[in-house]
Amino acid sequence: MAKDLNSKCKKCRRVGEKLLLKGERCDSAKCAMVKRNFPPGFHGPKGRQRSTSYGLQLTEKQKARIQYNLMEKQFRLTFEKAQKKSGDAGENFLQSLEMRLDNVVYRAGFASSRSEARQLVSHGHFTINDKNVKIPSFVVRPGDTLKVKTIKANSKMHKTKLEAIIKKKNIPGWMNFEKDKNSVKVLHKPSMDMINPNFQIQQIIEYYSK
Repeated sequence: MAKDLNSKCKKCRRVGEKLLLKGERCDSAKCAMVKRNFPPGFHGPKGRQRSTSYGLQLTEKQKARIQYNLMEKQFRLTFEKAQKKSGDAGENFLQSLEMRLDNVVYRAGFASSRSEARQLVSHGHFTINDKNVKIPSFVVRPGDTLKVKTIKANSKMHKTKLEAIIKKKNIPGWMNFEKDKNSVKVLHKPSMDMINPNFQIQQIIEYYSK
């Protein structure tokens, strides 16, 4: 499987916005967007040039793709599948991205970033409806229950995560944390208002419609 090994901090600096790719570090003074809020490159801070309409579309597409931790081919195929469904193409696309298992793990609070969530899923830390699933792109459906495997739940990391989930109670409205089972149930697909993306989905639609 192809991997993007480029610096996460440079990706944020390139689009000029925090994409929260490193979890808690992004909220600290160590964040590259705090220390070097200018595009990466040999010539140092030169300011940001005005973009063309195509440049804006490309930037919005890159912001979404990088945040959801997908390679270009996988991102484009996800869009094409969503476009073929009935209803609003933009909302279908966002729902397809949000219902990926690695994203559900991240949204539920079991990981501080999607990269960490992807790694945990690949290493077999979670079950869906009591069945082992190690595929980050697995599509979670309404009614499915996400749970940390019993053998992993006793680790210090997961105990800390579960305590944080119970304390903060900041799980999205389309999920429900079941405290007695230490599991998260997906109630329904998230609406556009619930997702509230920090990128313009219409620009992405126009980018792929050319």
